[in-house]
Amino acid sequence: MARRRPWEVEDELWELIEPLLPKVERRFRYPGRRRLDDRKALCGILFVLYTGIQWEFLPQELGYGSGMTCWRRLRDWNAAGVWSRLHELLLARLQAAGALDWSRAVVDSSSIRAVKGGPKTGPSPVDRARAGSKHHVITDGGGVPLAVTLTGANRNDITQLMPLVHAVPPVRGRVGRPRRRPGRLFADRAYDHDKYRRQLRAQGIRPVIARRGVEHGSGLGVHRWVVEQTLALLHWFRRLRVRWEIRDDIHEAFLSIACSIICWRRLQRHHSLR
Repeated sequence: MARRRPWEVEDELWELIEPLLPKVERRFRYPGRRRLDDRKALCGILFVLYTGIQWEFLPQELGYGSGMTCWRRLRDWNAAGVWSRLHELLLARLQAAGALDWSRAVVDSSSIRAVKGGPKTGPSPVDRARAGSKHHVITDGGGVPLAVTLTGANRNDITQLMPLVHAVPPVRGRVGRPRRRPGRLFADRAYDHDKYRRQLRAQGIRPVIARRGVEHGSGLGVHRWVVEQTLALLHWFRRLRVRWEIRDDIHEAFLSIACSIICWRRLQRHHSLR
């Protein structure tokens, strides 16, 4: 039996995605060329995400349509909120399975080069001031990505602490009110500021943030390593290692899809262990 390639959408995942996609009725008069099947277009998008290939070089023999067709679907589906709803749906599935750890959350960021510039880029302090962007992530205690934001590489990490907290969607899946706030939030010295500690406490979150000027060895790494693992998983997708998109919404769409794939894999692993 041939091994399924990672960009080929499996049936169980497609059953979740298909109802989220906007329906496009074919025109009765002058219908034109038949529209490419949505599942094939999604496979083309995932092929670019996994391999990092440029849109114009998407191999036609794969049957996923042209790179421009897949790019338009990615743009339109992102504008329709498909990827954010998919992420919320998978988080709800993980919540229902008891696979989310709300006792704590962890935040961190990672910089990448932005080859063509564009919105949400800036001179990178870790890449000789070349244009770059920064991925900011908040995860649960087990490393499941709850939310992700994109900024220029020159933006201070602390500026995204509260936006990340507010970006966590209300996660359903269990009886009672949806959950969206962790019990504690772990962060490194880049997030050390008493103003934001007060804001976290006002949200009912206990801040556990390393302080500047204190010797290394605080012990927070025991909990913080999960977000570093999640960032590594995000950058395992080659299209996220370097930002090729001028449009920030397209890069954010790739980020959201990658978060959903990580959630899907975590859900599959959880079910396989039961």
